[in-house]
Amino acid sequence: MQSDLSKFTLRTDPELLKKFRFVADYNARSANRELEVLMKKHVNEFEKKHGKITFE
Repeated sequence: MQSDLSKFTLRTDPELLKKFRFVADYNARSANRELEVLMKKHVNEFEKKHGKITFE
């Protein structure tokens, strides 16, 4: 089964990743889902300040 989801590789400090996974677990999310939630919040804040991002 093929997925329409994009894949993204992140390189980061091991201690930061361990802490991030702790926070994600606290929020009852996987690290992947936690990152997706944070990305959506960041994009929403950007769009509120700068306007909707569109692609043609």
